Amino acid sequence: MYKCNNETHTCCTVDPNSKTNTPTDEQEFPLPQKGGDLSIIYDVTKTYESNYWAEVTVSNNNPIGRLDHWKLSWEWINDEFIYTMKGAYPSNVDSSECIFGSQGEYYKKLDFADVLNCERRPTVVDLPPTRFNDSKLGKVPFCCRNGTLLPPTMDPSKSISRFQMQVFKMPPNINRSHLAPPRNWKISGEELNPEYQCGNPVRVSPSESLDPTGLPSNTSAIASWQILCNITRNTRKSKCCVSFSAFFNESVVPCQTCACGCSAKSERTCSVAEPAVLLPPEALLVPFENRTKMAHTWADRKHLSVPNPMPCGDNCGVSINWHVNTDYRRGWTARITLFNWGETDFADWFVAVEMDKAAPGFEKMYSFNASSLDKVKNTIFMQGKEGLNFLVAEANGSNPKKDPKVPGKQQSVISFRKKNTPGIEVVDGDGFPNKVFFNGEECSLPLVYPSSGFRNEFSFVPMLLLMLLPIIWMWQ
Repeated sequence: MYKCNNETHTCCTVDPNSKTNTPTDEQEFPLPQKGGDLSIIYDVTKTYESNYWAEVTVSNNNPIGRLDHWKLSWEWINDEFIYTMKGAYPSNVDSSECIFGSQGEYYKKLDFADVLNCERRPTVVDLPPTRFNDSKLGKVPFCCRNGTLLPPTMDPSKSISRFQMQVFKMPPNINRSHLAPPRNWKISGEELNPEYQCGNPVRVSPSESLDPTGLPSNTSAIASWQILCNITRNTRKSKCCVSFSAFFNESVVPCQTCACGCSAKSERTCSVAEPAVLLPPEALLVPFENRTKMAHTWADRKHLSVPNPMPCGDNCGVSINWHVNTDYRRGWTARITLFNWGETDFADWFVAVEMDKAAPGFEKMYSFNASSLDKVKNTIFMQGKEGLNFLVAEANGSNPKKDPKVPGKQQSVISFRKKNTPGIEVVDGDGFPNKVFFNGEECSLPLVYPSSGFRNEFSFVPMLLLMLLPIIWMWQ
């Protein structure tokens, strides 16, 4: 006797006439370009059997992002090498890896003396402005700015960098249609610039540009890829810091201890854990190493305790003081002062201040240009006026043997109206920023605000005792 089941079996064959809606080839279905803090477009503009020309465009899209002296690197995946460049240059010109490698074996008739770089991971830097009209190295739009990428809020034309390069390929990719971008892109700037993390190249719709001959038509790239890079926060110590002060308190709340880091050797001479001690206003004008005596004298005058050992300094190259200047019925004012303690001048500097409660009441700035940002909520963008947009480096005092060094300084008053910020409590903290950025770098802020009233001189317990004394006398 046999027992049967109800299974049904079906044989499938491929229908050669059928079509799928799922894209399987990124060449056939490129994606539109997307937005990020920073965008890198890799356009192939010419292609030949063994090599192609690529145009690389770096665009800063973040309204408070910035790069100075950018360095751009990537990793070749198929033993490609850079033959020539315009608008930028490798930081290391060396063809030895090609000569002694597989490239030299394949391109036996190529003069490798003209090859710029054969590193698997090259690093490219921008050219100086003097090379812009160089017929061999320059004449590329948006090139040759010493690697400065300003935010579009300052100057959209200076938020873009571009260069071109001729790339040689290796077997088995010797045909004009096989095109692949490099991977593992990285971009960085100076110490006081934000850090960026870049994603993988993504095939996008071919870029279009105006015809270079002036004809009323557009020229499309052969193929385009986009690499998106976004700012990463809180991955390292800040490189700038902020101090707070106010008209209602004689003491300054200085930058935090080790705001920009402390070396291991610091623990031998100072405390990396103790909070910074209150200072007199004039102490902000001298380097940290010259503030110890001022701090002790001020503590004696104000009856403040001083730890032993004293807290370490902030170790920041740039510090910013935010001082609440006045507070009246219809408005209030603050004063912002920039201090450059480093050896580098800052041209075209900017500061962005985020104020959750006060920003809607921003009225104007007097010595700086300032405006409220549309794309960043509750943020005021400040920059120097023409001729005043240079924050000079620290300099020696008038008598270097006796006088402390003098920081570079810029200062302005900023005014606010209370009409658009009902209920604002300027004295209780609303008059101080929540975040401060200098040249794109987020600065370290104090953990406390200046206190008002009797809190400047007395703690809560002595105040309570003073209030109880009359009652005690009445009972005697």
